[in-house]
Amino acid sequence: MATICFYQDSRHEAPLEWIRNVLGIGYLSRRNDGMSELRINGFKQVRDILKNLSPYIKFKKEQATAMSVALDLLLVRGKNLDQADLVQLIDCLLKIQKHNYVTKKKKSLNDFYAILGLTP
Repeated sequence: MATICFYQDSRHEAPLEWIRNVLGIGYLSRRNDGMSELRINGFKQVRDILKNLSPYIKFKKEQATAMSVALDLLLVRGKNLDQADLVQLIDCLLKIQKHNYVTKKKKSLNDFYAILGLTP
């Protein structure tokens, strides 16, 4: 699954509602920690939004580019990914993961190879 999340303090969630209305897609929810989030799911939806936002992205440019490449690959090839496609997908996943804030549960190249049944 591909997901884009926009976060904002719940006291100032109006811009998230505006984004949801402009895009006509997504789910707005309030978290227990005082934050609101707008979640948009789906390969095509996320890819299209990333392509439209690409000129304006400053802090997660490499991550957004890698996600766009991965989504293009998944949308074009679907379940018919060959080994070269899987290697390209793993490269994208590693680039995306590198820029995520989560410090635990990160997977290595070998972890991804094992998950996808490839040998390094």
